[in-house]
Amino acid sequence: MSRGVKIPKCKKNSITDKIIKYPKPKFVYIPLICQNDINITVLVKNGDYVYKGDIIARKRGNFKIPIHASVSGTVTSIIEKPYLNGKLVKCVVIKNDFKERMSSTIVPRKHINDYTKDEFIDKIRDCGIVGLGGGGFPTFAKYDTDAKINTLIVNAIECEPYITADYMLLQEKCEEILEVIDAVIEINDIPEAIIAISRANTKTKEVINTFIGTYLKIKLVEVPNLYPMGWERTLIKEIKGITYNKIPAEKGIIVNNVSTMFAIYEALKYDKPLIERVVTITGEMIKEPQNILIKTGTPINEIIESIGGYKRFKDIYFIAGGPMMGTSIETDEMISSSNLTSVLVIRNNSEQEAIECLRCGKCVDVCPAKLSPVLIINSLETPEKLKSLRPEKCVECGLCSYICPSKIKVRDFVIEGKKIND
Repeated sequence: MSRGVKIPKCKKNSITDKIIKYPKPKFVYIPLICQNDINITVLVKNGDYVYKGDIIARKRGNFKIPIHASVSGTVTSIIEKPYLNGKLVKCVVIKNDFKERMSSTIVPRKHINDYTKDEFIDKIRDCGIVGLGGGGFPTFAKYDTDAKINTLIVNAIECEPYITADYMLLQEKCEEILEVIDAVIEINDIPEAIIAISRANTKTKEVINTFIGTYLKIKLVEVPNLYPMGWERTLIKEIKGITYNKIPAEKGIIVNNVSTMFAIYEALKYDKPLIERVVTITGEMIKEPQNILIKTGTPINEIIESIGGYKRFKDIYFIAGGPMMGTSIETDEMISSSNLTSVLVIRNNSEQEAIECLRCGKCVDVCPAKLSPVLIINSLETPEKLKSLRPEKCVECGLCSYICPSKIKVRDFVIEGKKIND
């Protein structure tokens, strides 16, 4: 397994003095989707008044995750809006009354380490906590296991270029994050927790070391400044020297990123559902890159306007997520969601035209999943051969496209192979 590649980080511009808030969208558009599943039951209708934190929809089938209102106000309609995958999704539209009335079901708790394991799992499930690194996998499912968990790894690598949401959270909320890590390992009887950071991130190391002394079961581990070091398989291999088949729990490990841990903290402490998150808004065409606490369903164009807008609204290109694993989107009318880590706005330079594959093998050399992307591309029309090449193992990190001297969009072709194999 490749440890990774050193690539430009481009993080400096979005690292500011503090995370700012955008608390007052006129309308929110709550997306009816969970992990790309649109099989959602809507629990409200036009004209209904909802409180902040009310459950307005619920995923069907496995992992019945609730979807909550991020503001108080009146449901006006269900319409389609652009989502981070570039597609239109149905959204419940709520007209914000700006009163921030909380659901009566929300009850804060003084101590966050006195939950039983079953209470803990129920709480993070009912609060709709999912992985905030972009995957959106229901967090309760990681802990709802009979396997003995020996290590909790808190992923603070944030190896994708431009994104600094976790970095800023650690600067501002380090004490809370350490508190919740300690609570989670106590509740789940986990012997140790490891916070993994990049060796280049000296400031975060200083902040954590300021507070970590009293937490004897939590330690800080530095890893190489490589991409994609934040991928679970690479990170676990680097820290523990082990591999696994399907999920880390097979080897007694759970991995959560920093934003997810803070969402767990707010769920345990304040009974707060996942109704907002920190999103990095950055790129060369943004006047003032920022990390912003955004309510779920807030239109991104509203957010960008609130921080000063664009340097110019011409020849610009939007990416939802980072430049390596993100998705190009056509409009700034996209709405925010729990799995939106960042919005990157860059100059839309004319792309260099791809040329024929040189058969150099660089995509094979850098692939962290040990795939042969070039062979997958060549096998898209031969399903049996494609199946043997295991494109479903692709983590969509984008290194194959990044490294390709022929400028082929290798990642896109491999993703196509994954869909064929489904």
